Amino acid sequence: MTVETGSFSPLEVAERLADDLLFPTALATDQADRVPRRNLDALAEAGLYGLYGPAEAGGLGCDQATGLQVVEILAGACLSTTFVWIQHHSTVRAVAACDMPGIRERWLEPLCRGKWRAGIAVAGIRPGTSAVSAVPVDGGWVVNGDVPWVTGWGLIDVLRTAARGPEGEVVWALIDAVESATLTVDRLSLVAVQSSVTVTVRFRHHFVPDERVMEREEYDDWLAHDVRGMRRNGSLALGVIGRCCRLLGPGPLDAELADCRDALDRAADPEALARARAAASALAVRAAAALVVATGSRAVLLDQHPQRLAREAMFLLVFASRPAIRKELLPRFGGLG
Repeated sequence: MTVETGSFSPLEVAERLADDLLFPTALATDQADRVPRRNLDALAEAGLYGLYGPAEAGGLGCDQATGLQVVEILAGACLSTTFVWIQHHSTVRAVAACDMPGIRERWLEPLCRGKWRAGIAVAGIRPGTSAVSAVPVDGGWVVNGDVPWVTGWGLIDVLRTAARGPEGEVVWALIDAVESATLTVDRLSLVAVQSSVTVTVRFRHHFVPDERVMEREEYDDWLAHDVRGMRRNGSLALGVIGRCCRLLGPGPLDAELADCRDALDRAADPEALARARAAASALAVRAAAALVVATGSRAVLLDQHPQRLAREAMFLLVFASRPAIRKELLPRFGGLG
């Protein structure tokens, strides 16, 4: 499917894709072995792989607020497709800001146009994980370790990978998303978004040439700005809530959705953002439960949207979570705070 962008805004393009392609096929996509390439190709043809990319490289140059609305629209139509696509954007932003010779020139335009599609391999350096390491060698770096969560395998071309350098710094590299003797994957079985093809990636003495290394930054600096991703991921929950509201019809959940969105937008510090993320995830569960009850026994059939949305809401309780979010969520469900 091709969407003619013309003079349409990114929001109008996202709405058309959501209504004409993604939501009508969401149940089939949910049950597929992997997200159909036609879905991702349609996003690329509409320019949405360059959502935050500069116009001179083929991007749309969207501001943060517009980009978050696009994520919400698409997530409410098909979370599986959106879950693969959303991984791409941190790479576009990082490449656009990169001052290492050759990186921006080689990578930015193909990434903005969706000719090359990116995933992110960062879970191997988060606090409490067994860190992925990078050791300098002649002509490059050797990477070792496991990244427990990488989405879009077989649907992406490159991984923006984080590893811990010899002084504890974060070494960022662009690594081809191709299995080899030194890069292997194990597919995970998920209760929702299974067609996103989420895997564990294992690096065993994997060589990365110097020209693929984007930057090195202090670990504490990375931790500080990594928190910002909580807002973007909150839009996934908002999308699920919004779809439940549309299927239910006008009601009090509409106002709660608006309040959740406003709280996420107004959050001025990590603590407020964690509270807002928890509130959005909890509301997604309640909205999906309300839809199941309102639909009745048909809701548990695999060809019905309520069961899909309920599973997706459960998934979003823990996806990209943080200890602070978990602490906020547990009392909402009667658990220990």
